[in-house]
Amino acid sequence: MLVQDQAIEHIRELREKYDRFKAEVHKVIIGQDDIIEQLFISILAKGHCLLVGVPGLAKTLLVSTFANVLDLKFNRIQFTPDLMPSDITGTEILEEDMATQHKSFKFIQGPVFANVILADEINRTPPKTQSALLEAMQEHQVTSAGKKYRLDEPFFVLATQNPIEQEGTYPLPEAQLDRFMFNLMIDYPTPEQEKQIVKSTTSSEKHTLEKVLHAKELIHFQDLVRQAPVADNVIDYAVTCVGNTRPKTSRLEDVKQYISWGAGPRASQYLILAAKVRCLLHGRFTPEIEDIKQVALPVLRHRLILNFSAEAEGIKPDQLVERLLKA
Repeated sequence: MLVQDQAIEHIRELREKYDRFKAEVHKVIIGQDDIIEQLFISILAKGHCLLVGVPGLAKTLLVSTFANVLDLKFNRIQFTPDLMPSDITGTEILEEDMATQHKSFKFIQGPVFANVILADEINRTPPKTQSALLEAMQEHQVTSAGKKYRLDEPFFVLATQNPIEQEGTYPLPEAQLDRFMFNLMIDYPTPEQEKQIVKSTTSSEKHTLEKVLHAKELIHFQDLVRQAPVADNVIDYAVTCVGNTRPKTSRLEDVKQYISWGAGPRASQYLILAAKVRCLLHGRFTPEIEDIKQVALPVLRHRLILNFSAEAEGIKPDQLVERLLKA
């Protein structure tokens, strides 16, 4: 556990970094305060994020701005129907030594070998190619020709997806979705925010972004999150919330009526980790039940598999999560 004096200093330092981080991001991104906080939470919790929104809401710009403010290696992968797994992870090539004429295979690293990966329009590539990210996201490694290659730490996948265009897209497999800590729904800006966006993007003004966090600092804060204590009643609440999404064990009639499969244990882990980060960002030592409630929607919404009855009645996962929290 954290020693109190050290904890106060570390939390103060983290909040200062976070305030600077937000200030730099807001030089480019207007509004989206909740999304920025949730993205920062996922990074400190060693999680991955899926950003869903209609075209033109600056999803790609938001991720690239994050990468610019963090002093980390960044790669963007544009997902297309013809993308192959080796285009992501890397490939073996036959190399010949000109002096000895000896031939051997050499592994050429793919774009996944970076700290921050932008998987742009991830649902435009077939599941075979999407699965190339599974090992990288979970194990932080890539296997090629039986040999394992470790990815540099910290490592995050921030993926974008368009929810309205279905032609030429492939649904993400449940195993892929479950590896994303958060599913963030980006909404339209308010009229006032849109005015600011138009003013800033149609002028000649350019913004210079300063680096706020480097890799060692980020890893230090990730370790700090893991050390934060959690009360048993908060863990009980998180586990109960997740358990109530499963039709076989849920006490809620809505869940039994509309959900085929609920969230797995990874959801409970992410609820606690996200609550830990949120409490530290707000200057507290240990998370409360309110922290769980604030992060429950992005953690759970993509882990609920709805049945035909829900689709027929137009029931959405967000509605069920909100009913779950009220209950």
